[in-house]
Amino acid sequence: MSELVLIANAQDGSISALRLHRGEAPRLEVLETTSGLTGCGTFAVDPDRDLVHAAYKGDQPGIATLRLDRTTGALTEVSRRDTEASMTYLSLAHEGTVLLGASYGGGSGHVWPVGHGDQVRVGEPTARVSFANLHCVVPAGSGGGTVAYFVSLGDDLVAQFSLNASGALTPLDPPTVAAPQGSGPRHLVVDGDHAYLVTEFSGEAVRHARAADGTLSPAEAVGIVDPHHGLAHSRLGADPTQEHLIWGADVHRAGSWLITSERSSSELASVPVDASGRLGQATHFTPTQQQPRGFNVTSDGRLLVSVGERSTRAELLRVEEDGALTSLGTAEIGRGPNWVRILE
Repeated sequence: MSELVLIANAQDGSISALRLHRGEAPRLEVLETTSGLTGCGTFAVDPDRDLVHAAYKGDQPGIATLRLDRTTGALTEVSRRDTEASMTYLSLAHEGTVLLGASYGGGSGHVWPVGHGDQVRVGEPTARVSFANLHCVVPAGSGGGTVAYFVSLGDDLVAQFSLNASGALTPLDPPTVAAPQGSGPRHLVVDGDHAYLVTEFSGEAVRHARAADGTLSPAEAVGIVDPHHGLAHSRLGADPTQEHLIWGADVHRAGSWLITSERSSSELASVPVDASGRLGQATHFTPTQQQPRGFNVTSDGRLLVSVGERSTRAELLRVEEDGALTSLGTAEIGRGPNWVRILE
């Protein structure tokens, strides 16, 4: 058994493809690097059609659609679409026919159709929303339909919309869910009846209960930062590296654990999740690659691939039964890696 791992290297403007080999000694093998994607820090993968939609920056930012060769890891460009602002987060809904984007700098969320057959390209936008410093957009099924969650770091909220197959957004009731003031909500992961949010400024994991219609209700919050580091609460516009501040980043579910990353300490936190979905207190803080903006977990929750913005290596870790993370080795990739996706 093996998976393909794709990693965006923002500083190099490239995507690295690696093979994750299982067996008694799991390891990462570098296959191919695709360049020409200036500042690429996010992409969305359509595994059924082997397509990758990758955002790039520059005077005219946009999204490149590339075809993936799963054997070699090579990405071949199919088309490009200009965007009004550079994208911070991309995701796909409705079996890859709808692409969603969040722009931190543009303060906007976007929806585009994706064509089929000979017209595999991102089309004209079908919807746009505005919130300050949007950092994430995650679609999830609910009540027979699809809900899109837009996470606004600047407005301390999660906006929630019904998303139909044509790419139209309809606000739910209520249209937004407040996060703790000044917490800086950042990334979100949805797991059945729960959604877990990580905050950048306060360094917390916040569980939300999901109703049948997809609406969120905040439940408990737990810290994800080792107090021994003495990191202070951050704020918009601050420099965490200069002021020794909390700098929360990414979040993923790994079996009975929620894993989060924090960049000032360069650590991954393991937070237990009980059978009801509730969060316990973090039990392990594991050092990883320097400044870990992004990471991801295999679908079985047993292995994790972590990268750091100030490292040029991808690290493979095993998720132990007690939540401890054991490093299994690294592989050389590009500069400024910050986004990881794993394909079975």
